Amino acid sequence: MSQSLATALHADDAEAAPRLNRRQAAKVRTRQKVLDAARNLFAERGYEPATIRDIAKGAGMSTGAVFANFQDKAELFEAVLTEDMTRLADTVKTGAGEGSAQARLNAALAAGYHGSLDQLPLFQAIVARSWFQPLAAETRARAVTRQLLVVITDILRDGVSKGELSQDADVPLLTELVWDAYLSNYRRAAYDGWSAAQLTDHVAKQVAVILAGALTRK
Repeated sequence: MSQSLATALHADDAEAAPRLNRRQAAKVRTRQKVLDAARNLFAERGYEPATIRDIAKGAGMSTGAVFANFQDKAELFEAVLTEDMTRLADTVKTGAGEGSAQARLNAALAAGYHGSLDQLPLFQAIVARSWFQPLAAETRARAVTRQLLVVITDILRDGVSKGELSQDADVPLLTELVWDAYLSNYRRAAYDGWSAAQLTDHVAKQVAVILAGALTRK
């Protein structure tokens, strides 16, 4: 059973039992099977080549069952994105560990690469669709990825509070620059075959340049 489904059904048995009857629990399981099948296909092929028919086949159900849970492929992709970005945010936050703001950023971003590079086509799809999707979908996508931005922002603010970064450091701008560098590096993995270790080394150099003007002089 996936973590999200386990959370929905068992995280708080006393509270969940009255809310989910057998039919509702079955619907949750069906929805999760569709999500898992879609994730596997998006991660394998990317967004465009993945069809609802193939997703349904991977889930072991009819296309009608898929459409009973999701309006279209775009909505299904957004649901997968929501789950994966939440999971990645947890991975990045846990990976930050201790140390200076720069060291924590490097560790957090490295954890992100190591935790997601096996789903590279999925991240390519995320980046590609961000250029062409409707405004409403882009707004929802940004709300999801904000979880990752919060992790970066918190690390930077902690650096400011500890005196590692200057008090007048533009934290929102630094967050944006770090996130853009992190995300753009997936292209190097996709087109140049870079490993997680290579991405980790490269993003550490990028972070050093980004933070150079904000570090306090000792």
